[in-house]
Amino acid sequence: MTTEAAPPPGSAGTPTASPAATPTAEEFAAVQQSAEFAELRSSYRSFAFPLTVAFIAWYLLYVLLSNYAGGFMGTKLFGNINVALVLGLAQFATTFLIAWLYSRHAAANLDPKAAAIKARMEAGE
Repeated sequence: MTTEAAPPPGSAGTPTASPAATPTAEEFAAVQQSAEFAELRSSYRSFAFPLTVAFIAWYLLYVLLSNYAGGFMGTKLFGNINVALVLGLAQFATTFLIAWLYSRHAAANLDPKAAAIKARMEAGE
């Protein structure tokens, strides 16, 4: 079976970008040392690290309560729904909440900065 469609860019048989368009290791290192990249890294870290620590603490609290506070975790709230089930489901809710918050943060703060750095590198500045 054959097709008349052209192969995708970068695959065998198609021209690729010239080596001059590809930044060198020295250019990557220079960008990594720039204030602009430091600001991008700081913006990422100031969001990701606190949320990671908070979620790990929240998860460990849940595990410790499950192990050492069985009576409390077994407290029925309504019907057969107890504290352990509610807190366990809240773990999933927090995971999705953090993912949503991160995607908003990345789109608003990280992506524009990264795109600017990428554009400058591709332009050879």
